[in-house]
Amino acid sequence: MTKTLLLILLAIFPNLIIGQYTDVINSNKPGESFSAFSVGTNVIQVETSTNFLKQKHKLLNNKFIGHSIDFSLRYGFLKEELEFISFGNYQTDIFYDYRYNPTNELARKNIKEFKIGFKYLVYDPYKNYDDSPNVYSYRANQKFKWRSLLPALAVMSGVNIDSKMNPYTANGINGISPYILIATQNNFKNNTVFVANILYDRIGSNQSDFEYIFTLTKALNVNWAIFLETQGIKSDFYADNLFSFGAAYLFDKNFQIDASYTTNNKETPRVGKISFGLSYRFDFHKDKVLIK
Repeated sequence: MTKTLLLILLAIFPNLIIGQYTDVINSNKPGESFSAFSVGTNVIQVETSTNFLKQKHKLLNNKFIGHSIDFSLRYGFLKEELEFISFGNYQTDIFYDYRYNPTNELARKNIKEFKIGFKYLVYDPYKNYDDSPNVYSYRANQKFKWRSLLPALAVMSGVNIDSKMNPYTANGINGISPYILIATQNNFKNNTVFVANILYDRIGSNQSDFEYIFTLTKALNVNWAIFLETQGIKSDFYADNLFSFGAAYLFDKNFQIDASYTTNNKETPRVGKISFGLSYRFDFHKDKVLIK
């Protein structure tokens, strides 16, 4: 149950669902959105990607070329609905400013983003609901179900940790600032998952960002899935509308790889990003024994 193949498989095999825990890895990759569902108790999950970046600003006559690494650590504990999450991005690039000197180059590197927080599933429309297939009626299994319009709802909150003199953040950004994210998720019967995120980031700082992310993922079979995503960012420091597409491949129940491409529709700046990622799960989950 996530926006990627690894959760969409739950739409194909709903009988595999046991609370938040799933028989296959539940990854937020590819893309930038966060699913509403947790990894499950006693599950440790690592998600990472390598990104190749190019950005050119036509109005300011500058550009940079470089790469970055996304990293995420997720751990489910105490309750199936709860997970600890830590994630961020480290970037290194060469910045060219042609306004003053055609040969001017500046090497930059820093942690662009680092967050820690907790995510909790507030509402699951399929909890305590029998969604098993009807073995007597193909038509009953294929017909539209109004319940699918009810999204799962989760809230994630925590803090940013920003360093001084960071070339990737606004002037004056330093130390700790809170963020809050609301995630919704619809799992449709045609092996499609729709995830929506609303994020208010670096609250109270010089770079208070408002973001939305919409991700649509489609499972082609038990190994392959494709996705489309749009992300809007608005703040006094940076504003953009980004569009991404890509695919994920499930090697086994604990290991996924993915690839994606991100761009935008303007030249202030023009953005290009190619990403290759992987997700791996260390599964120590044990089902609770119900005593009747």
